[in-house]
Amino acid sequence: MNQQPSGREDYVRKVLEAYRNTPGTCGNLRRPDRTLAVELYQRGVPLHTVENALVLAAVRRLIRPADAPPLATVRSLAYFTPVIEEVLETEVGEEYFQYARQKLKRLRPS
Repeated sequence: MNQQPSGREDYVRKVLEAYRNTPGTCGNLRRPDRTLAVELYQRGVPLHTVENALVLAAVRRLIRPADAPPLATVRSLAYFTPVIEEVLETEVGEEYFQYARQKLKRLRPS
């Protein structure tokens, strides 16, 4: 996690950068992704909440049975909206998300 964004453009840039770097995403950005990032800023969703949601969703996608069919590549930031809402509503401590980040580092394909 990086320091707090200095304004709307910095927030949007950091959200989109976090999305692009999330395992399982295509890495391409589209106009709707930028629009959603602006909406998250306007709603006052903290950057760390978005980052935590991306990590949580990525870990969930990677921890699957070995014989499960492969998941399609995520092509939109909107895919993560339900997880962002979940993280906003949860009372789980930051330690859990730190654990999830460590888990993601171990699971991330090289």
